[in-house]
Amino acid sequence: MAVSTYALAQVAGKLSRRLGRGGGTSLPGKLVLRWRPQAIRELATHLADGAIVVSATNGKTTTVRLIGDCALAGGHRLVTNPGGANLLSGVATALLAERGATTPATMGLFEVDEAALPAVAEQLRPRIVLLMNLFRDQLDRYGELEELATRWRVMLEGLPPETTVILNADDPAVAALADAHPGATFFGIDDPSPALPGLPHAADSKRCRRCEAALVYDIVYLGHLGHWRCAGCGWSRPKPTIRATRVEIEGLQAISVTVATPQGEVNARIALPGLHNAYNATAAIAVASVLGMQPGVIAGALATSAAAFGRAERVTLDGHEVLLLLVKNPAGANETIRTVMLDPEPLDLVLALNDRTADGRDVSWIWDVDFEPLLPRIRRLTVTGDRAYDLGLRFRYGGLEPARLHIVERMEAALDQAVAATPPGRPVYMLPTYTAMLQMRSILVDRGVAREFWRDR
Repeated sequence: MAVSTYALAQVAGKLSRRLGRGGGTSLPGKLVLRWRPQAIRELATHLADGAIVVSATNGKTTTVRLIGDCALAGGHRLVTNPGGANLLSGVATALLAERGATTPATMGLFEVDEAALPAVAEQLRPRIVLLMNLFRDQLDRYGELEELATRWRVMLEGLPPETTVILNADDPAVAALADAHPGATFFGIDDPSPALPGLPHAADSKRCRRCEAALVYDIVYLGHLGHWRCAGCGWSRPKPTIRATRVEIEGLQAISVTVATPQGEVNARIALPGLHNAYNATAAIAVASVLGMQPGVIAGALATSAAAFGRAERVTLDGHEVLLLLVKNPAGANETIRTVMLDPEPLDLVLALNDRTADGRDVSWIWDVDFEPLLPRIRRLTVTGDRAYDLGLRFRYGGLEPARLHIVERMEAALDQAVAATPPGRPVYMLPTYTAMLQMRSILVDRGVAREFWRDR
């Protein structure tokens, strides 16, 4: 019975792709879990080197890609979910696709949705759990941060002692979870040079998780990530074992980092822009270090890593470079704006806002994004998506005059108009929410300048 069940689910995935209904990254898993609720546990039994799960509000897909490149360089054979299907069904689909492989994977590597993580971990019993950050996101689905932090705490308490838990020391909400699993490994950034002048108004963790007193920040890097301490009870940022001692932002092209690990320093240049990717790289190096990999191997693997779909992905359209930068919450959007502003020239932008299930139905978060510093730099802004007029209103209230603001309801027309109006030799920056990014990429795939997201690797 089990054989026919798994085979039927695999056939369903192939049919989904052939009929153009998507990449079949979730459907087989949904079917097999309906028929066999413990399918993930059953399918993962052959993973001799165990499984790694990565969860966070921001950065999961990119970090999994970086870890995957390191693990492959270290000789591991991986099964992973590069298409971003990160619920139970996505993990089940990835494992199902591996079934019957000539050279089966020895290690699982999965990005996992924040709310789905406890259920995935219960079945997968991972060898390593990497928890990177918690930001306010999709309030209609997740609720407040405290709800997710509580779920994660209960999950960690249920993991066996031999599971290695890696936590971001710079996020108070994540660092506090160490109480639930003694012996956690911490990573963080120690270089003060890329710090912000102060805590952004939309920062999400401002109070001590132990005594509720206000936190004091000596350094702020991104949102509420930084060097923090409580003036009330004395609790403070744990000292990370894996720490970025040098972070250099090389414009919109790359970052260079030096990361101290127990095996020695990793000096790496990664072709991804922005401080957020310095966090992603440091987190990936932390996992590689726990796996026992040597610094030179890690650095070499990271040097060859490319952007995941929609996450600083670059394509060429009608002679213009197009840079796709996913945005989905205030913290991530603010860092993306900070990254785009590294371009010293006037900016041509396309922002796309959807309110579908995968985006979050509540779009009020756009009012917490710090768009205002961007306004003087905009040459032309095109807004599109299901909630294009909401986004246009946000920019009008922010002070952007109508001559530079163009609201185009149809996404394909928005892309065409924006690209056509961009001066020769200048890039177009596209900042879409999740489902809008998939729409944009579908247009780009149809035009032959990108490939389907499920073939991203």
